[in-house]
Amino acid sequence: MSETLTRTLGRSGIEVSALGMGCWAIGGPSWLAPDLPTGYGEVDDTESIRAIHRALDLGVTLFDTADAYGAGHSERILGQALGQQRANVLIATKFGNQFDEETRMRTGGLSDPQSQVRRSCEASLRRLQTDYIDLYQLHVGDYDLERAVEVRDILEQLVTEGKIRFYGWSTDDPDRARLFAQGQHCVAVQHTLNVFEDNPAILTACEENNLASLNRGPLAMGLLTGKYTARDQVGELDIRRSSFSWNPFNAERMPGFLRQLDKVRQILTRDGRTLAQGALGWLWAHSGHTIPIPGFKTVQQVEENVATMRFGPLTWQQMSEIEQLLRPAF
Repeated sequence: MSETLTRTLGRSGIEVSALGMGCWAIGGPSWLAPDLPTGYGEVDDTESIRAIHRALDLGVTLFDTADAYGAGHSERILGQALGQQRANVLIATKFGNQFDEETRMRTGGLSDPQSQVRRSCEASLRRLQTDYIDLYQLHVGDYDLERAVEVRDILEQLVTEGKIRFYGWSTDDPDRARLFAQGQHCVAVQHTLNVFEDNPAILTACEENNLASLNRGPLAMGLLTGKYTARDQVGELDIRRSSFSWNPFNAERMPGFLRQLDKVRQILTRDGRTLAQGALGWLWAHSGHTIPIPGFKTVQQVEENVATMRFGPLTWQQMSEIEQLLRPAF
């Protein structure tokens, strides 16, 4: 790609591709409980590596993963795929969930920050085949505010030791974002944001503190691609079959979201974009701090998502029309 749209990673000053790659789906199966999957089902590791290589070829310089994705498998695949390209990209990963790599089952949370944060960091470094993590993010969105101060101090120590460069919090709570923002090396908040789910309070916190807004669920777990109209289109090992309240495929939420999609479909695709490309363009137009990180399993998905950078943000007119249709003033 001759021209890659870029954004600055908050107050780090680092320029990254305006679109990152979210690596949850390539982790493969994992479970919160025997009957509660937390992954996107089976995955082809060879295709995952091809997809990462294609993203690199197309100018992507930000890859977001977590130690819990596939109980370490996503980090292993990303580290293997990056190889000698590692120095040319920014790796973001997360910590805070304990798990068993063999059973791929979650075993606990962040109960002892002093030992667990460091242990998790060292394990991620090994799996990623690197000696530093660019962006290390707390992966417990509702973690206790008082204990979070302790976590923030540990992260500052890890910066001093050269284990990580910067840190952030994956949370939808603006008070938690502001707490971490008091730390010198906090540069980002990862939070839900998409055409269906605006998040003005957390965006305001990002803008006030010059933090990057990493957008998880930018395509509403696939609903904004237009490929899904029913929950049974995803497999039994897919987290989208869960009843989590935040799940866009939740039986209570999915019908409403599909009706909203019908309202804005023509606007999102008006200038020749696919639905997914329109939804990603909406995020860039929404704020100068946003960096969407759509997930992927295939080369084709990477190519479609990265091609959005040729279109850039939606126009003011498109944004206005979508706002009026989805969030009319009372």
